Amino acid sequence: MDEIEIPSYFLCPISLEIMKDPVTLSTGITYDRESIEKWLFSKNNNTCPVTKQVVMDSELTPNINLRRFIQSWCTLHAPEGIERLPTPKAPISKSQLLKLFNDANSPNKQLKSLQRLRSIASHNETNKRCMETAGTAEFLASLIVKKTVEASSAEVSEDVIELRRASDEALSILYHLQLSGFGLKSLLQNNIELIESLTIVMQSGSYDSRVYAVMLLKSMFEVADPNQQISLRPEFFLELVDILNDQISQKASKAALKVLISVCPWEKNRIKAVEAGAVPLLIDLLLDSSDKRASELMLVVLNLLCQCAVGRAELLNHSAGLAIVSKKILRVSSTANESGIRILHSISKFSATPGVLQEMLQIGAVAKLCLVFEVFDRGSKTKERAREILKLHARTWRNSSCIPAQLLASYPS
Repeated sequence: MDEIEIPSYFLCPISLEIMKDPVTLSTGITYDRESIEKWLFSKNNNTCPVTKQVVMDSELTPNINLRRFIQSWCTLHAPEGIERLPTPKAPISKSQLLKLFNDANSPNKQLKSLQRLRSIASHNETNKRCMETAGTAEFLASLIVKKTVEASSAEVSEDVIELRRASDEALSILYHLQLSGFGLKSLLQNNIELIESLTIVMQSGSYDSRVYAVMLLKSMFEVADPNQQISLRPEFFLELVDILNDQISQKASKAALKVLISVCPWEKNRIKAVEAGAVPLLIDLLLDSSDKRASELMLVVLNLLCQCAVGRAELLNHSAGLAIVSKKILRVSSTANESGIRILHSISKFSATPGVLQEMLQIGAVAKLCLVFEVFDRGSKTKERAREILKLHARTWRNSSCIPAQLLASYPS
């Protein structure tokens, strides 16, 4: 095969291999279906790889003539070791999906229909996109809400098990659909019932379902409008904190942290997260964490929570709060450095009692601020923030013996 010259237009511009199922994008460029679907949907790109144009319409049109040319060429060169490419299977149709939705509403056919939907989604990306277009996500979300509500009010344990089983199956499919950004936004808008149902799943669901629930929430909130506040109940934050506390998996813990980052720019949500016990738990987790990415996310969350008075109070009430924040600065990442300095800035600006200022000296936080001021480049926001903290309390700290002499020499005037 290496000696056979393959026509260049038979090759996918992404994989550089013969196209098995050529499809044409709205930009006029043809790709192999598997490659372009991965590019657009799995990797969430919105541009044409060749032209770099923004793809406004992600519909993929089968290039049947080209596929037939490729198949004929492969047949012609079969004696030289080229395998003939089979005609690709047609993707699932909307009418087939609507029938499955209808069957899934029947108690006798429900589980079998959901298992069929799972099988269709696992076949290829094309089916996932067809399912999204046909409203599968909305159907599954409504089923999760319905079964969760019914399970909450059911009195017979066998009924609860069956209802949760159906809800868990629907949630698994919904998570594995890997919805587009548009699909996730549509799922989130005006669907507080789904968030409440996922909160219940995080509380009492199976291991897998708890993971799927928090991972789906992460994806939904990542595409949410940052200017639109979402009102969340205290139970939502309690269950996120429980996910973190239980450490059921690294993926679930990081997803929970990302959800907190997405929803805590708003004061009301920050207070609810603090009241759920997030601050002392994050400090305890930071003390044991050797995972740099997890430590970075925890510091980002702590910074958000320290922007409210109750959050700062909780940090200061923990015997290791200031110490662990100071310790992580310059040991994790640039994002962690920024978050750590921001936390110290909030404390020193709004909660700087004489006792707090002395503690910052004794645990080495002031020395760390001097080191940041010394090693960071001029113009760095982190350096400027460290400088502001040091100048703010220069009268208390400047001549302290707790600061090494070589760092004291660089104390800002």
